[in-house]
Amino acid sequence: MWIEVFLFTVASFWVGLSGAMVPGPMLTVTISDSLKKGSKAGPLVVLGHYIAEITLMILLVLGLGWAIGSKTATMIIGGVGGLMLIYIGYTIAKSPVPSEIPEKEESVEKRGSILSGIITSVTNPYFYLWWATVGWAFMLKGIELAGIIGVLSFLVGHWGADLAWFSLVSFFTSKGRHMLPGKRYKIMMIICGIFLVFLGVYFIYSTLIA
Repeated sequence: MWIEVFLFTVASFWVGLSGAMVPGPMLTVTISDSLKKGSKAGPLVVLGHYIAEITLMILLVLGLGWAIGSKTATMIIGGVGGLMLIYIGYTIAKSPVPSEIPEKEESVEKRGSILSGIITSVTNPYFYLWWATVGWAFMLKGIELAGIIGVLSFLVGHWGADLAWFSLVSFFTSKGRHMLPGKRYKIMMIICGIFLVFLGVYFIYSTLIA
């Protein structure tokens, strides 16, 4: 059984990694926060993502999966989420160039990055779609395989993928932030902001034609 649990954890990791590597609002916020705050921003954004996922898993266990996957819920989430992403994108694009990038990473604003992780998760309609389909299927498979241990093995693999990828992105982004003074820094923030704005518009558009 333990070999099967290990293989299930590895499979969960690779499935999670394939999803984490897809460009989206969480990746964009991780890059922008890492430029401003350093390499700790990535893990803190992921922590916010974990909080959103745990909340959603509780709702699924309570039997609210049907409501989460309903057309009405999708429209509300897509509409509100799209507007929120447009707002976040606008604020990122308009953020001023810091006069001095802090050398000490202890200055990271923890609540800001954690909150960004929560917001970019709960405002993304594909977050709910993934958990109502792929995520829920993996949890049921884990229960079938080894009960609560199977579920934990899925979470270890899935969360490990998120933490590994976004920590890596945050690390390399923060190392490059000293090469992005002034104008180049501003251009990078504008690109991140515009991407989120277009993503927000797409979310709203996709819910209207669904």
